[in-house]
Amino acid sequence: MKRIAVITVAAVTILISAPPSQAAVTNLYSTGFEAVEGYSTDQDLAGQNNWQWEGSGGNGVIADGLHGQSAYLGFNPPQPTDSSLVLWQPINFDPMAAGYPLVTFRVLVSISDSPNGEYDIFRWSVYNQQVNRLFSIDLDNWYLDVSYQLDGTNSPVFTDIPFENDRDYLLTVTMNFAANRWSATFDDAVIATNQPITTTSAPLTLGDIDAVWLFNQMAVTNGLGQIEYVNTPGDNFMVFDDYQLAAATLSPTAAQLQMLGYTKEGWSLLRLQGESGHRWAIEATTDFATWTALNTNVVSGGTFDVVDTTSSTEGRRFYRARYVP
Repeated sequence: MKRIAVITVAAVTILISAPPSQAAVTNLYSTGFEAVEGYSTDQDLAGQNNWQWEGSGGNGVIADGLHGQSAYLGFNPPQPTDSSLVLWQPINFDPMAAGYPLVTFRVLVSISDSPNGEYDIFRWSVYNQQVNRLFSIDLDNWYLDVSYQLDGTNSPVFTDIPFENDRDYLLTVTMNFAANRWSATFDDAVIATNQPITTTSAPLTLGDIDAVWLFNQMAVTNGLGQIEYVNTPGDNFMVFDDYQLAAATLSPTAAQLQMLGYTKEGWSLLRLQGESGHRWAIEATTDFATWTALNTNVVSGGTFDVVDTTSSTEGRRFYRARYVP
């Protein structure tokens, strides 16, 4: 049953019907990397079930993972000319055009240590359909901490969140494309809240969310006396499982219907205040049995006004604002 707020002003009673609290949800992509889904432990993850890749290095599916079979990247060294290995599942979703602007990503992760004494960074990066990196979350296996980067900058934002090797953590990222904001947690620890999805006005679409292995590099002097960087990767690796992406509609907060007064003709003047982009119907009654539609409108700029041209003949009038999905 919907919640109803009642406000009485002189001979006018205003009722506001709260919007439904349950948002519609659609699954964009999910996998547990299990054999029943067609995943093999005898092959690289790259190339299986449409998983794309760039770069080189160890990756695949292990049998005894976090929850049954799990994916991993790391351990086996890359080609000397590559600086990273990136794995992604194409999503290609336009949240705003689809009417599902709230996107949630969840993945279970665990970082295994490096017996060879070299340590790398494992990253999750969000890209739009135009292949712009929007933001990233880094798990640094040298410092054993979590940081993030926004687009338009290469400067990490460090957090005070530590992690332990060979322990499972649930990474959750919530993106509100309508508001250009994202938040993330690592188990119960807050990585970031209310950060911009893009700081550079990049298109607010979702192309993919990538698992990235960033190799450790060491500066060396070549025969010409020049500084070069060569890969010195660790044999650490990231295991990940229960990869889930879902999108939801946004339920607006309850609007406010105000009685502004009367026109010179004696007509009631009302104003609805609410979140832009949502539709509300204004209705009137004298007996709570029969309701008359006055106006149905989409909120723009936070308000819209309604004039009840029939109110001057009524001794008492009741109004309600009703959310229209």
